[in-house]
Amino acid sequence: MVKPILYGIDGSPPVRAVKLVLAALQLPYDYKVVNVLNKEQHSAEYLKKNPQHTVPMLEDGEACIWDSHAIMSYLVNKYGKDDSLYPKDLVKRARVDQRMHFESGVVFGDAFRSVTKIILFGGMTVVPKERIEAIIQVYDFLEAFLKDHDYMAGDQLTIADFSLISSISSLDIYAPIDSAKYPKLSAWVKRLAKLPYYGENSQGLQQFAAVVKSKLT
Repeated sequence: MVKPILYGIDGSPPVRAVKLVLAALQLPYDYKVVNVLNKEQHSAEYLKKNPQHTVPMLEDGEACIWDSHAIMSYLVNKYGKDDSLYPKDLVKRARVDQRMHFESGVVFGDAFRSVTKIILFGGMTVVPKERIEAIIQVYDFLEAFLKDHDYMAGDQLTIADFSLISSISSLDIYAPIDSAKYPKLSAWVKRLAKLPYYGENSQGLQQFAAVVKSKLT
């Protein structure tokens, strides 16, 4: 069997989320670094496969799939030994999907991307108050999601956790999580950090943190 190919860069939260899923599935794959800072994602070869020129992208045989959420659900549906990471039960799956849509639109879109853009590319050296407030609102929601559960979509680990931990651990660089105010969220972060393959997130996170901290005063 030809191994799938993951295209990405380790500092990217969505790329790290996909790498966590691949590790959880124990699925062999090849990894090709796409240096987005050098605009390698705009090459003719890459655009032919992914006209949206984003990372991550998964190439599996003749299929080219981008968007981390689409990739993660595809991987579990195709390669998962069971449905624990992405339940087939309609209610449970809907809950996972909701959390991933939340991650995409609110966490990554509204909170992470907006602050990262102005810090890394806009010349800002201090995180603006309104960006801190947007991150805090994310923490408020997640604390509520975890009120009666250990994981984001219920009582078992799912791809929603992988999607969110990559972004939340990155937001923590801009606005550290207050464990007294957010005990459930803090416990969840520590729970995920104990996964034997959590290095798939932490290694890239360290790279991202180094870049961000070099920009902040």
